Amino acid sequence: MLWNQLHQEAMPIGWEFYGPILLFVLLISLAVPVWAAIGATAVAMLLVSQVLPLSLLGESLFDGIDHFALTAVPLFILTGDVLVRTGLSRKFLDVAEALTCWAKGGFGSATVLVCGMFSAISGSDAAGAAAVGRMTIARLVESGYPRPYACALVAAGACTGILIPPSIAYIVIGLVLGISASTLFQAALIPGLLILASILVTNIVVNRRHAYEGGRLISFTEWARNLGRAIANGWYAFLVPCVIFWGIFSGRLTPTEAGATAVVITIFLGFILGTLKLSDFPAMMESSAKVNGVILPIIAFSLPLAQTMAALGIPQSFVFAVTSLTENPYLLIFLMIAILIAAGCVMETTPNIVILAPILKPLADEIGMNEIQFCVMMITALGVGFITPPLGLNLFVVSGLTGESILKIAARAVPFVFFMLLVVLLIAYVPSVSTLLLPDIYR
Repeated sequence: MLWNQLHQEAMPIGWEFYGPILLFVLLISLAVPVWAAIGATAVAMLLVSQVLPLSLLGESLFDGIDHFALTAVPLFILTGDVLVRTGLSRKFLDVAEALTCWAKGGFGSATVLVCGMFSAISGSDAAGAAAVGRMTIARLVESGYPRPYACALVAAGACTGILIPPSIAYIVIGLVLGISASTLFQAALIPGLLILASILVTNIVVNRRHAYEGGRLISFTEWARNLGRAIANGWYAFLVPCVIFWGIFSGRLTPTEAGATAVVITIFLGFILGTLKLSDFPAMMESSAKVNGVILPIIAFSLPLAQTMAALGIPQSFVFAVTSLTENPYLLIFLMIAILIAAGCVMETTPNIVILAPILKPLADEIGMNEIQFCVMMITALGVGFITPPLGLNLFVVSGLTGESILKIAARAVPFVFFMLLVVLLIAYVPSVSTLLLPDIYR
């Protein structure tokens, strides 16, 4: 495991580190693909520092992604794609709308809820933003929401894609730090739901202030009837998240097995309902492969870079430099959050995890932070970056769907960012938020 390489003496940091890092910044600013920029940086650092043999690169590229846990990544991506193609995702929307139709901002709240439901299956925020955005943005505008705000609402709700388990991000950080993905999934449930609740509350507050959407005055009997009808017409769609959560939380299924089971169930339901045909499989596989083809090369090239930085003693040097400024644990936690938020604004979650987790983990250990709490805090803080410019991925997804300006969407997303940051602070300073569902050994 990569984390095992960090227990060594720190070495003086010079241009063998700063030079390749400047190269990385230059390549990213020139719009070079992230995986290529990371790969070039790893090669440059190995050549300049000579701390490890260059042959390490080829070995690490394959060994780094040769893990059973990573098999869950394409499986959850494929499940999300099948969910959309079979129309099962619309069943989630029907239930969410029936549940919230009576309240002011009801369809906006339903949009956030369906983002959470989709997140409990796909594990990908971009997939959730695209799928939910296609179903809801036009209807949100018809309901009275300004288009930029409707886009911001979907983008914020889709952030739960990596925050509510199952999550690709937790699989990756578990691989990097040698922590069970199933344990991280259990720890992430309450924080993920708190983020979802914060987005719901934000929408309700904003809607009450601007009166974008009113509620329908209906009796409890009518509400219950509508909800019952929606559940009766789409209960089978909830089999997928129920099986995933039951399998992982009961310990009967690993994340990979849960992902495989979810794929089988969604395909089976698609055939039963007649919404999926054999002719759909090539396009479906191609779509999922494209998404997976973005994630895995980043992981593959990030690992040798992280190994080289570990050999140079960067994590230990970072801890020494930071703790020489202050030893106050509260300030150090706040500094870590600031670093993660800034990193999330300019780079995707996967490279941030593989590069920053080994650097920040020693600092978390130094102040006595629980490793599970650290992982949840890190992923949640990085999740905020999906709706913050300049490279907020969800902003680009919904902008591509609607043609709306990214800056206009980002401006309307500010209230969501604020409330989400409050949850990040809660996770960082209250350990029980992320360890409540875990056995005592993890607390």
